[in-house]
Amino acid sequence: MPPEPDLTPQTVNDPRANDPWAKLRATTNARIGLGRIGDAMPMHDVLAFQLAHAKARDAVHASLDVEALRAALDPPVITVHSEAASREQYLRRPDLGRRLHPDCRPLLTPGDYDAVFVIADGLSATAVAANAIPTLNAVRRRLPHLRIAPIVIATQARVAIGDDIGEALNARLCAILIGERPGLSVAESLGIYLTYAPKRGCRDSARNCISNIHTKGGLSPDAAADTLAWLIREALHRQVTGVGLKEEAQGALPPGPPLRA
Repeated sequence: MPPEPDLTPQTVNDPRANDPWAKLRATTNARIGLGRIGDAMPMHDVLAFQLAHAKARDAVHASLDVEALRAALDPPVITVHSEAASREQYLRRPDLGRRLHPDCRPLLTPGDYDAVFVIADGLSATAVAANAIPTLNAVRRRLPHLRIAPIVIATQARVAIGDDIGEALNARLCAILIGERPGLSVAESLGIYLTYAPKRGCRDSARNCISNIHTKGGLSPDAAADTLAWLIREALHRQVTGVGLKEEAQGALPPGPPLRA
């Protein structure tokens, strides 16, 4: 693929090179101080917007490279899919993406598991390809005694598919790493949703969310793993996630007991 065009002002001949907004603009991905030429935006900003929009569309419609993920993970790895039969149906019918296809349920054998990690395409396969494996590896290093179910890769999946998967495996916790809806500042943002006692019908208020995980100014995989490891320990100790488990209490509450070896 050809390299992406550099849309950063490079010379003093560019009217934005000495723009007083430049320092503020460098601190945020928000589109501020764009200016105008006549009654239109400058061509630089028009092209940057079009590029960001194209990246977001590509991320939504891209297919998850399941084989590449499987190759990067230690076995066993289980691949499942939702009730959405195609990407087009997945985008039109969010309810189908929340349910595990009945044909996949026999692949999930119940066990005595503390947690199951699910890698799901969500709305950005690009985010999963870039950030899921580094984040998962980092959190597993922080929780070496966690009894983990086989890693599950889910396609055409929404967050709630983790409830079906966790219930089928009899896991005490489900952590689903999923591609977030792309924006016009970043298309590679990963989210993690943690649910204690997962089962179909869980409310979103019963989940903890870590979002904006990416290497382009977002939360790094290591920082996300620190937060997730703390949440997992506390969730298993307190037997709750969601509104009953506050991340901001991390420094105020005593840590839970060590996980069982």
